[in-house]
Amino acid sequence: MDLTILYRGPLASCDYACPYCPFAKRRDTPEQLRADRAALERFTDWARHQTGDRLSLLFTPWGEGLVRSWYRRALVELSHQTHIDRVAIQTNLSCRTDWLAQADLDTVALWCTYHPGQTPYDRFLTKTRQLADRGVRFSVGVVGLPDHLDDARRLRAALSPEVYLWVNAAEGHTYTDDEAALWTALDPLFPYSRHPHRSAGLPCRTGESVISVDGEGTVRRCHFVRGELGNLYDGSYRQALQPRACPLAVCDCHIGYVHLETLPLYDVFAGGVLERIPAHLTASAAAPSGRPTST
Repeated sequence: MDLTILYRGPLASCDYACPYCPFAKRRDTPEQLRADRAALERFTDWARHQTGDRLSLLFTPWGEGLVRSWYRRALVELSHQTHIDRVAIQTNLSCRTDWLAQADLDTVALWCTYHPGQTPYDRFLTKTRQLADRGVRFSVGVVGLPDHLDDARRLRAALSPEVYLWVNAAEGHTYTDDEAALWTALDPLFPYSRHPHRSAGLPCRTGESVISVDGEGTVRRCHFVRGELGNLYDGSYRQALQPRACPLAVCDCHIGYVHLETLPLYDVFAGGVLERIPAHLTASAAAPSGRPTST
């Protein structure tokens, strides 16, 4: 089967402390870090041996993974597996980039977030240029807070036109049309993020061709629906995979609503769904200037 897996282990520690981040941060103890490493190595070993399937993998840790050697090692190892089409990770890009020289650049990709106030602008920009020089697939984005607008404009002007800069609507923030227009000027796809998408009863690829897996191997349809489909390691999840409608009223996170079948985002991001890289940014691919519809 062709299967996309979003993996999130127990790692929760981060080297940043963004006040707008909805994720609870903590300082992981050495014991907790060992548990996260063991869980990731178990998942990596499972994925490496699934040669009868085609896999696409996205790591979405609560904390920052790439400052930990075992995440870098997992991406390198998995990138060389011929049955794995893509292996990507969400990262603040605070790590070094030289480890990517060991990865298969046709398979590995990074979803990078710039956090003004947490890292110097020049340092972050230098990291993106290192990625570009190495030929790494990556996207860059920011949270659409008013205080971030000037930083986002500066970053967009400095990045190559081939690098997509995405903007996430800030949690709990309502945008006027004028405010939304400012962000849409930077990211033509921002209207998809501006409002939560009505999803109740609508068909979604999660639970059929997309699943979420935690450090224990528990399989759920996505990060936002708590019902369990089985366990990855005993194979019990496979019989539960089937088309299913979303049970939630709305979906407001890109890693969730990108899989809604009522949205055109698999076409917009064709070939780059996991790393959030659009196939193209043209008038026909961008969302309308008003509120996007889920129907």
